[in-house]
Amino acid sequence: MKDTRKIRLVSQDTKLERQLAAAAKGIAGWELAPALTLAAALSDPGSPKDVILLDVSLSGANPYEAIRRLTTPNHRRLYLVVPEANPLAEPIARFCGATGVLEAGISKDQLAAELIAYDTRSPRPDSLGETMAILPEALLRELEAESTRPTGLIEALADPETSLFNYDFLTYKLDEELKRARRFHQPLSVVMLGFDGQAGEDVLRQLSGLFLQAARDTDLLGRFDLSSFLFLLPHTPPGGAEVMARRIQSAADDMGLLDLVGDPLRIAVGIASFPHPDVVRAGDLYRMAREAYLEAERRGGAVLVAR
Repeated sequence: MKDTRKIRLVSQDTKLERQLAAAAKGIAGWELAPALTLAAALSDPGSPKDVILLDVSLSGANPYEAIRRLTTPNHRRLYLVVPEANPLAEPIARFCGATGVLEAGISKDQLAAELIAYDTRSPRPDSLGETMAILPEALLRELEAESTRPTGLIEALADPETSLFNYDFLTYKLDEELKRARRFHQPLSVVMLGFDGQAGEDVLRQLSGLFLQAARDTDLLGRFDLSSFLFLLPHTPPGGAEVMARRIQSAADDMGLLDLVGDPLRIAVGIASFPHPDVVRAGDLYRMAREAYLEAERRGGAVLVAR
Protein backbone atom coordinates (compact mmCIF):
# COMPACT_ATOMS: atom_id res chain seq x y z
CA MET A 1 0.00 0.00 0.00
CA LYS A 2 1.34 3.39 -0.97
CA ASP A 3 2.15 5.98 1.68
CA THR A 4 -0.33 8.79 2.05
CA ARG A 5 0.88 12.02 0.50
CA LYS A 6 0.17 15.38 2.05
CA ILE A 7 -1.39 18.45 0.55
CA ARG A 8 0.42 21.28 2.31
CA LEU A 9 -1.61 24.49 2.29
CA VAL A 10 0.29 27.75 2.77
CA SER A 11 -2.42 30.20 3.78
CA GLN A 12 -3.88 32.17 6.65
CA ASP A 13 -7.40 32.04 5.20
CA THR A 14 -9.58 29.71 7.30
CA LYS A 15 -12.36 29.81 4.69
CA LEU A 16 -9.97 28.60 2.00
CA GLU A 17 -8.71 25.88 4.34
CA ARG A 18 -12.28 24.66 4.88
CA GLN A 19 -13.01 24.68 1.13
CA LEU A 20 -9.92 22.64 0.34
CA ALA A 21 -10.51 20.25 3.24
CA ALA A 22 -13.93 19.45 1.79
CA ALA A 23 -12.47 18.95 -1.69
CA ALA A 24 -9.61 16.74 -0.43
CA LYS A 25 -11.74 14.53 1.83
CA GLY A 26 -11.81 10.95 0.62
CA ILE A 27 -9.24 11.31 -2.19
CA ALA A 28 -7.28 8.05 -2.05
CA GLY A 29 -3.62 8.45 -1.15
CA TRP A 30 -3.86 12.12 -0.18
CA GLU A 31 -4.67 14.14 2.90
CA LEU A 32 -4.77 17.87 3.59
CA ALA A 33 -2.29 18.87 6.30
CA PRO A 34 -3.07 21.78 8.65
CA ALA A 35 -2.44 25.17 7.06
CA LEU A 36 1.07 26.57 7.34
CA THR A 37 2.58 30.01 7.39
CA LEU A 38 5.14 30.73 4.67
CA ALA A 39 7.95 30.71 7.25
CA ALA A 40 6.87 27.28 8.48
CA ALA A 41 6.67 25.87 4.96
CA LEU A 42 10.15 27.17 4.17
CA SER A 43 11.68 25.74 7.35
CA ASP A 44 10.04 22.32 6.93
CA PRO A 45 10.26 21.22 3.27
CA GLY A 46 8.35 17.99 3.90
CA SER A 47 8.47 15.11 1.45
CA PRO A 48 9.24 15.82 -2.22
CA LYS A 49 6.20 13.65 -2.96
CA ASP A 50 3.89 16.14 -1.23
CA VAL A 51 2.20 18.97 -3.12
CA ILE A 52 2.08 22.57 -1.94
CA LEU A 53 -0.92 24.86 -2.40
CA LEU A 54 0.08 28.53 -2.11
CA ASP A 55 -2.65 31.08 -1.45
CA VAL A 56 -2.03 34.00 -3.85
CA SER A 57 -3.59 36.31 -1.25
CA LEU A 58 -1.18 35.29 1.51
CA SER A 59 -0.78 38.34 3.71
CA GLY A 60 2.66 39.97 3.82
CA ALA A 61 4.17 37.71 1.14
CA ASN A 62 5.38 38.31 -2.40
CA PRO A 63 3.80 35.45 -4.39
CA TYR A 64 6.55 35.48 -7.02
CA GLU A 65 9.36 35.14 -4.47
CA ALA A 66 7.36 32.63 -2.43
CA ILE A 67 6.91 30.33 -5.44
CA ARG A 68 10.61 30.44 -6.25
CA ARG A 69 11.64 29.76 -2.64
CA LEU A 70 9.13 26.95 -2.11
CA THR A 71 9.79 25.10 -5.38
CA THR A 72 13.60 25.24 -5.32
CA PRO A 73 14.23 22.57 -2.61
CA ASN A 74 13.82 19.10 -4.16
CA HIS A 75 12.02 20.64 -7.15
CA ARG A 76 8.83 20.56 -5.12
CA ARG A 77 5.48 20.77 -6.90
CA LEU A 78 3.30 23.75 -6.14
CA TYR A 79 -0.07 25.07 -7.24
CA LEU A 80 -0.99 28.73 -6.93
CA VAL A 81 -4.53 29.01 -5.50
CA VAL A 82 -6.52 31.91 -6.98
CA PRO A 83 -10.07 33.08 -6.21
CA GLU A 84 -11.51 32.48 -9.69
CA ALA A 85 -10.67 31.31 -13.21
CA ASN A 86 -8.42 33.49 -15.34
CA PRO A 87 -6.73 32.58 -18.67
CA LEU A 88 -3.48 34.31 -17.68
CA ALA A 89 -3.15 32.66 -14.27
CA GLU A 90 -1.72 29.40 -15.62
CA PRO A 91 1.13 30.79 -17.77
CA ILE A 92 2.08 33.35 -15.13
CA ALA A 93 2.18 30.78 -12.34
CA ARG A 94 4.18 28.32 -14.44
CA PHE A 95 6.59 31.07 -15.45
CA CYS A 96 7.21 31.68 -11.77
CA GLY A 97 7.97 28.00 -11.21
CA ALA A 98 4.60 26.56 -10.18
CA THR A 99 3.12 23.35 -11.56
CA GLY A 100 -0.18 25.07 -12.24
CA VAL A 101 -3.18 26.90 -10.82
CA LEU A 102 -6.19 25.82 -8.79
CA GLU A 103 -9.34 27.78 -8.03
CA ALA A 104 -10.31 28.22 -4.40
CA GLY A 105 -13.71 26.60 -5.01
CA ILE A 106 -12.32 23.52 -6.77
CA SER A 107 -14.47 20.39 -6.53
CA LYS A 108 -13.37 17.02 -5.17
CA ASP A 109 -13.35 15.45 -8.66
CA GLN A 110 -11.32 18.33 -10.11
CA LEU A 111 -8.78 18.22 -7.29
CA ALA A 112 -8.46 14.44 -7.58
CA ALA A 113 -7.84 14.75 -11.32
CA GLU A 114 -5.10 17.32 -10.73
CA LEU A 115 -3.39 15.23 -8.08
CA ILE A 116 -3.45 12.16 -10.31
CA ALA A 117 -2.08 14.11 -13.28
CA TYR A 118 0.49 16.27 -11.54
CA ASP A 119 3.18 13.57 -11.41
CA THR A 120 3.44 13.70 -15.20
CA ARG A 121 3.95 17.48 -15.38
CA SER A 122 7.24 19.29 -15.37
CA PRO A 123 7.64 21.91 -12.63
CA ARG A 124 7.95 24.59 -15.31
CA PRO A 125 7.98 24.56 -19.11
CA ASP A 126 11.09 24.43 -21.28
CA SER A 127 12.83 27.78 -21.37
CA LEU A 128 14.15 29.65 -24.37
CA GLY A 129 17.63 28.92 -23.03
CA GLU A 130 17.53 25.43 -24.50
CA THR A 131 18.05 26.63 -27.41
CA MET A 132 -3.14 42.12 -25.46
CA ALA A 133 -3.92 45.60 -26.36
CA ILE A 134 -4.29 45.87 -22.60
CA LEU A 135 -1.56 46.80 -20.17
CA PRO A 136 -0.08 43.69 -18.58
CA GLU A 137 -0.79 45.15 -15.14
CA ALA A 138 -4.49 45.30 -15.99
CA LEU A 139 -4.39 41.69 -17.13
CA LEU A 140 -2.58 40.56 -14.02
CA ARG A 141 -5.09 42.34 -11.79
CA GLU A 142 -7.69 39.84 -13.01
CA LEU A 143 -5.95 37.09 -11.06
CA GLU A 144 -7.83 38.18 -7.98
CA ALA A 145 -9.87 40.99 -6.49
CA GLU A 146 -8.40 44.49 -6.63
CA SER A 147 -7.95 44.58 -2.89
CA THR A 148 -5.65 41.55 -2.91
CA ARG A 149 -3.92 41.71 -6.28
CA PRO A 150 -0.50 39.95 -6.44
CA THR A 151 1.76 42.99 -6.53
CA GLY A 152 4.87 40.82 -6.59
CA LEU A 153 3.79 39.13 -9.82
CA ILE A 154 3.05 42.46 -11.46
CA GLU A 155 6.44 43.83 -10.49
CA ALA A 156 8.16 40.66 -11.62
CA LEU A 157 6.57 40.42 -15.08
CA ALA A 158 6.05 44.02 -16.18
CA ASP A 159 8.63 46.61 -17.19
CA PRO A 160 8.25 49.49 -14.70
CA GLU A 161 8.75 52.31 -17.22
CA THR A 162 6.40 51.14 -19.98
CA SER A 163 4.07 48.64 -18.22
CA LEU A 164 4.75 46.25 -21.11
CA PHE A 165 5.84 42.69 -20.36
CA ASN A 166 9.50 42.29 -19.44
CA TYR A 167 12.04 40.29 -21.41
CA ASP A 168 11.96 37.17 -19.19
CA PHE A 169 8.22 36.66 -19.47
CA LEU A 170 8.16 37.42 -23.19
CA THR A 171 10.86 34.87 -24.01
CA TYR A 172 8.90 32.31 -22.02
CA LYS A 173 5.79 33.15 -24.05
CA LEU A 174 7.72 32.99 -27.34
CA ASP A 175 8.53 29.35 -26.71
CA GLU A 176 4.90 28.66 -25.78
CA GLU A 177 3.45 30.51 -28.78
CA LEU A 178 5.76 28.72 -31.24
CA LYS A 179 4.68 25.35 -29.88
CA ARG A 180 1.04 26.40 -30.29
CA ALA A 181 1.59 27.72 -33.82
CA ARG A 182 3.31 24.50 -34.87
CA ARG A 183 0.66 22.30 -33.30
CA PHE A 184 -2.27 24.10 -34.93
CA HIS A 185 -0.49 25.00 -38.20
CA GLN A 186 -0.94 28.74 -37.64
CA PRO A 187 1.40 31.62 -38.52
CA LEU A 188 3.33 33.47 -35.82
CA SER A 189 5.32 36.67 -36.30
CA VAL A 190 7.99 38.13 -34.04
CA VAL A 191 8.68 41.85 -34.37
CA MET A 192 11.72 43.59 -32.92
CA LEU A 193 11.30 47.35 -32.98
CA GLY A 194 13.39 50.17 -31.60
CA PHE A 195 15.46 53.28 -32.12
CA ASP A 196 19.08 54.42 -31.90
CA GLY A 197 19.98 56.28 -28.70
CA GLN A 198 18.02 56.75 -25.49
CA ALA A 199 14.64 58.28 -24.67
CA GLY A 200 13.11 59.80 -21.56
CA GLU A 201 10.41 58.17 -19.49
CA ASP A 202 7.64 60.34 -20.96
CA VAL A 203 8.63 59.35 -24.50
CA LEU A 204 8.75 55.68 -23.55
CA ARG A 205 5.25 55.92 -22.12
CA GLN A 206 3.99 57.59 -25.28
CA LEU A 207 5.58 54.86 -27.35
CA SER A 208 4.05 52.09 -25.25
CA GLY A 209 0.63 53.73 -25.61
CA LEU A 210 1.15 53.90 -29.37
CA PHE A 211 2.11 50.21 -29.46
CA LEU A 212 -0.98 49.21 -27.51
CA GLN A 213 -3.25 51.19 -29.82
CA ALA A 214 -1.78 49.40 -32.84
CA ALA A 215 -2.00 45.92 -31.28
CA ARG A 216 -4.79 43.40 -30.97
CA ASP A 217 -5.93 41.74 -27.76
CA THR A 218 -4.06 38.56 -28.69
CA ASP A 219 -0.70 40.29 -29.30
CA LEU A 220 1.95 40.26 -26.58
CA LEU A 221 4.10 43.36 -26.27
CA GLY A 222 7.29 43.59 -24.27
CA ARG A 223 10.39 45.64 -23.68
CA PHE A 224 13.67 44.07 -24.82
CA ASP A 225 16.24 46.60 -23.60
CA LEU A 226 16.66 50.38 -23.14
CA SER A 227 15.76 51.25 -26.73
CA SER A 228 14.10 48.20 -28.29
CA PHE A 229 10.92 46.16 -27.92
CA LEU A 230 9.76 42.67 -28.82
CA PHE A 231 6.24 41.85 -30.03
CA LEU A 232 4.67 38.41 -30.45
CA LEU A 233 1.84 38.37 -33.00
CA PRO A 234 -0.07 35.04 -33.05
CA HIS A 235 -2.05 34.12 -36.18
CA THR A 236 -0.10 36.77 -38.12
CA PRO A 237 1.87 36.19 -41.35
CA PRO A 238 4.78 38.48 -42.35
CA GLY A 239 2.55 40.81 -44.35
CA GLY A 240 0.29 41.50 -41.39
CA ALA A 241 3.25 42.18 -39.11
CA GLU A 242 4.70 44.59 -41.67
CA VAL A 243 1.42 46.52 -41.88
CA MET A 244 1.41 46.93 -38.08
CA ALA A 245 5.07 48.00 -38.06
CA ARG A 246 4.61 50.68 -40.74
CA ARG A 247 1.54 51.99 -38.93
CA ILE A 248 3.64 52.41 -35.78
CA GLN A 249 6.44 54.09 -37.72
CA SER A 250 4.03 56.57 -39.26
CA ALA A 251 2.31 57.34 -35.95
CA ALA A 252 5.66 57.88 -34.20
CA ASP A 253 6.73 60.31 -36.93
CA ASP A 254 3.45 62.22 -36.59
CA MET A 255 3.97 62.51 -32.82
CA GLY A 256 7.37 64.13 -33.33
CA LEU A 257 9.01 62.09 -30.55
CA LEU A 258 12.60 63.04 -29.62
CA ASP A 259 15.44 61.21 -27.91
CA LEU A 260 17.41 62.55 -24.94
CA VAL A 261 19.66 64.71 -27.12
CA GLY A 262 16.74 66.20 -29.03
CA ASP A 263 17.00 64.17 -32.23
CA PRO A 264 13.87 62.65 -33.83
CA LEU A 265 13.27 59.00 -33.01
CA ARG A 266 13.74 56.88 -36.11
CA ILE A 267 11.94 53.58 -35.64
CA ALA A 268 13.64 50.50 -37.11
CA VAL A 269 11.82 47.16 -37.41
CA GLY A 270 12.91 43.57 -37.95
CA ILE A 271 10.32 40.82 -38.56
CA ALA A 272 10.62 37.04 -38.52
CA SER A 273 7.76 34.61 -39.02
CA PHE A 274 6.79 30.97 -38.64
CA PRO A 275 6.43 28.82 -40.69
CA HIS A 276 9.91 29.23 -42.12
CA PRO A 277 12.42 26.54 -43.15
CA ASP A 278 15.06 27.99 -40.82
CA VAL A 279 12.82 28.08 -37.74
CA VAL A 280 13.20 24.96 -35.62
CA ARG A 281 12.95 26.41 -32.12
CA ALA A 282 11.96 29.69 -30.49
CA GLY A 283 15.53 30.94 -30.48
CA ASP A 284 15.59 30.84 -34.28
CA LEU A 285 12.64 33.23 -34.51
CA TYR A 286 14.25 35.60 -32.04
CA ARG A 287 17.63 35.46 -33.82
CA MET A 288 16.13 36.17 -37.24
CA ALA A 289 14.06 39.09 -35.95
CA ARG A 290 17.10 40.49 -34.14
CA GLU A 291 19.32 40.27 -37.22
CA ALA A 292 16.68 41.94 -39.39
CA TYR A 293 16.24 44.67 -36.78
CA LEU A 294 19.96 45.44 -36.58
CA GLU A 295 20.14 45.71 -40.38
CA ALA A 296 17.06 47.96 -40.41
CA GLU A 297 18.73 50.16 -37.80
CA ARG A 298 21.90 50.39 -39.91
CA ARG A 299 19.77 51.58 -42.81
CA GLY A 300 18.47 54.46 -40.70
CA GLY A 301 15.03 53.14 -39.79
CA ALA A 302 13.74 50.58 -42.27
CA VAL A 303 11.19 47.76 -41.96
CA LEU A 304 12.86 44.47 -42.90
CA VAL A 305 11.34 40.99 -43.06
CA ALA A 306 13.71 38.04 -42.62
CA ARG A 307 13.67 35.91 -45.77
